[in-house]
Amino acid sequence: MTRLSVNVNKIAVLRNSRGGRDPDVVAAARACLDAGAHGITVHPRPDARHIRGDDVLALAALTREYGVEFNLEGNPFAPPREGYPGFHALCAQAQPAQATLVPDGDAQLTSDHGFDFERDADALRPHVAALKSLGCRVSVFADAGAAMAAAAAVGADRIELYTGPYAAAFAAGAPEPSLAYAETARRARAAGLGVNAGHDLDQANLGAFLAGVPDVLEVSIGHALISEALYEGLAATIRRYLAVLGQG
Repeated sequence: MTRLSVNVNKIAVLRNSRGGRDPDVVAAARACLDAGAHGITVHPRPDARHIRGDDVLALAALTREYGVEFNLEGNPFAPPREGYPGFHALCAQAQPAQATLVPDGDAQLTSDHGFDFERDADALRPHVAALKSLGCRVSVFADAGAAMAAAAAVGADRIELYTGPYAAAFAAGAPEPSLAYAETARRARAAGLGVNAGHDLDQANLGAFLAGVPDVLEVSIGHALISEALYEGLAATIRRYLAVLGQG
């Protein structure tokens, strides 16, 4: 069963644009969970452009209250700085069920590529081990076509397929845009890795992706879902996604 984890970063973007507490990130996450979402995802960045450290701890408490998964994303190589204690420190405080490692730089508008596992293996391995020692399941961001044996060798439990190129190909009407993802997922499972997916998935392209890439364990969806919810509301939008996943 593919599970839906809702990324609520965009709620924090809206709040931070005005200052104050509204819209409330925790209240929005609660609405998603009440509507049936299986978990919550956030990606706190060092510049605190959206999710902040206090949000991370509040959302960790909320997901424990509901008994659902909290997925914390971040770059393990980003150094601590004022207002950002570092990804490991946040994971130690929040104790997320899953830590998803993403190779994004400070200047990136959004995550736009996965790790080069053959190049980054030695650097990644101690970070993965440290997070697993906290009790976190560890997922690593991966491009279609990435070396799955090398990803497994860093000690990760899962990969998260970066689906931005799939979404772009789907929007352009490219035939069978999920083929490369299906083969990467197959090789990931053969290497003992679970498969997650996320980035630019939406109501229009999600069903086709899951039909082409079977046995995806979790999709993390934020920007599109929050955008769609502006028109139909969070609860109705969550229900629509659950219907796409065959659980509505």
